[in-house]
Amino acid sequence: MLTFNPSFADRLNGLVDDALEAERSATLPRDYLGASRLGVSCERALQFEFARAPVDDGAGFDGRTLRIFAIGHALEDLAVRWLRDAGVDLYTRKGDRPDGGQFGFSVANGRIQGHVDGIVAGAPEPLGLAVPALWECKTMSAKNWRDTVAKGVVIAKPVYAAQIALYQAYMEPSVPGISEAPALFTAVNKDTAELHHELVPFDGALAQRMSDRAVRILQATDAGELLPRMATTRDHFECRFCPWAERCWELAP
Repeated sequence: MLTFNPSFADRLNGLVDDALEAERSATLPRDYLGASRLGVSCERALQFEFARAPVDDGAGFDGRTLRIFAIGHALEDLAVRWLRDAGVDLYTRKGDRPDGGQFGFSVANGRIQGHVDGIVAGAPEPLGLAVPALWECKTMSAKNWRDTVAKGVVIAKPVYAAQIALYQAYMEPSVPGISEAPALFTAVNKDTAELHHELVPFDGALAQRMSDRAVRILQATDAGELLPRMATTRDHFECRFCPWAERCWELAP
């Protein structure tokens, strides 16, 4: 009779997770502020991240989280194929070669950078899509996906909206016209494979605020100054999930 041995599954999963965590540990941390993160609510958390401050004990990414990240990347690759099959002329690499590198930007002597998911150069005429257009893709749980569909990415996911606005602004010199065309945002429901697409007009004011924020973080870090935290109490929702919460609340307000 066949038997199920949970300890075998646990041992194998442990090996998988160990390999993922070792790969993560061998990856050099960012030495720049990423545009994908600048919409995060707390400037102090972004300052800790930029300065590569050690996270609290137990706050790092475990194997399961790294598997979730990997699944998200794989689904984004599928979204690229689906859109291309639908007639969207989508470029994700310079020269669209695997070794071509992502499109992106680097400013402030490389201390502010961003790497875009893709650029739409053309689309079927019935879509009426203005080009060139930024393409940004995210994968989400069913709950987050439904919220994004109902409210739109700008309201439901302000961090993503900030990322899109910064990309449109900073990619303009290398891709003229990309800030004039609305960005194409795609969200993949991880649970159901449903797709959501929406057009996001360029928000210049948002891009400026986020750019100013980046400069503020750089200047404060260079000066050895600690930026204020976004909450007044330690039990704030976002603080409870912050990987630097212990460090933060042991320091000055």
